Amino acid sequence: MKISFGTDGWRAIIADDFNMINLVRVSEAAADWLKLNVTNPKVIIGYDTRFGGKIFSETVAKVFAYKNIKVLLSESFCSTPMLSLGVAQLDASLGIIITASHNPPEYNGLKLKGAYGGPLLASHVMEIEKLIPDEISVPFHDLHIKEYTGKNMVKYVNLEDLYIKHLEKNFDIDAIKKSGVKWAYDAMYGAGQNVIKKLFDDVILIHCDDNPSFKGQAPEPIESNLKQISDYIKNDSEISFGLATDGDADRLGIFDNKGKFIDSHHMILMLIHYFVKYQHKTGTVITTFSASSKIKALCRHYKIECSITKIGFKYICEKMITEDVLIGGEESGGIALKGHIPERDGIWVGMVFLEMLANTKKSLNEIIDEIYAIVGKFDMERIDLKMNDLEKHKIIQNCKNGKYHSFGNFKVKKMEDMDGFKYFFEDDKWIMIRPSGTEPVLRAYAQANSKEEAMSILKAGEDTILQD
Repeated sequence: MKISFGTDGWRAIIADDFNMINLVRVSEAAADWLKLNVTNPKVIIGYDTRFGGKIFSETVAKVFAYKNIKVLLSESFCSTPMLSLGVAQLDASLGIIITASHNPPEYNGLKLKGAYGGPLLASHVMEIEKLIPDEISVPFHDLHIKEYTGKNMVKYVNLEDLYIKHLEKNFDIDAIKKSGVKWAYDAMYGAGQNVIKKLFDDVILIHCDDNPSFKGQAPEPIESNLKQISDYIKNDSEISFGLATDGDADRLGIFDNKGKFIDSHHMILMLIHYFVKYQHKTGTVITTFSASSKIKALCRHYKIECSITKIGFKYICEKMITEDVLIGGEESGGIALKGHIPERDGIWVGMVFLEMLANTKKSLNEIIDEIYAIVGKFDMERIDLKMNDLEKHKIIQNCKNGKYHSFGNFKVKKMEDMDGFKYFFEDDKWIMIRPSGTEPVLRAYAQANSKEEAMSILKAGEDTILQD
């Protein structure tokens, strides 16, 4: 079978396409690519809390060691940002983490990280894809980790401790603790669970234990998956902030003091506002095609540059390693910030929001109101329509062929197709249609002045594209 990397790595169902043979095939290709491109290469390998992570990561480590590449292997589960930070700080040539990020529990996968501590460039991923062999050549069943640790080809490293020290160096943890901000954290059974436990002794912890099945729910920090933390905040008037991170802790979701979910579009706006207005920081803003157009509007207000990329954090990363980028953020809850690695990091961004609350002495809603006074009130909504590849292909072909001129009562004024199909209506309202690069779904996004209107646009969009 052909193995392809999507917008954020290779993912497949465990024991189906994600099996030992295919994992070794990918590992062989990555190792061969590394030897072709780097003298005396070194790789860091980690895994998150998903089923089989430890044995899968050890298998990858054995392939690299067999090919005479030195390996640093995480001694326990770690988040993707921990792995990426390790790559940058420990001078590795490549990072590999076994994770399927926010996908359902039956999936696992693999992400590739560059020496700078962020997603491997798309061009390099394509080079590795082309090297994936049809048949494996490494006798992985006959290889043993202890043999390679004895030869110092494989060494264990504590990436969690490395990450915590980096947080303590860059944030005033004591000031946050003394600020009086009471908050709750939902790890969604993911790889960020121990960091918050070790840094804060008074935070309310939810789903901060190891459960490889995630209790049957995809560990994606979206509103529909986070009812428990929302209810917790609603029932405790003293809580002013809620943070949730996904399976590998590179994405986040946040809640205000009423238990209301705040989407990533508003998060990016708040970070721009805080950094520029309150901290006087500089740099450009990078967002993806599915992000709210209000981000560009706020950047215009503050006279900073805003660029739009295709969907996939690797495109943001390309700019972050070559330009002065203040914030790189995408609709799905992945945000990277200046002064850290060019990588999405849910816990790091969550710490910035805690710092924001402590420093401004304002609630999240007060900060959002300041932003609305500049760009106007708005709402963003998204629906995921489950369908097979044939159904997705038909709808996308309709988009390409210019079939859609209206969605219900919403008349199309113009269309953009950088990555998906975005149809603009009047008054800065729009709908976007795009197939997922990692899941069997077609996504539809809408921006409008209110939640009700955004949902109305999505309903009209669904009815239109499914009517044939």
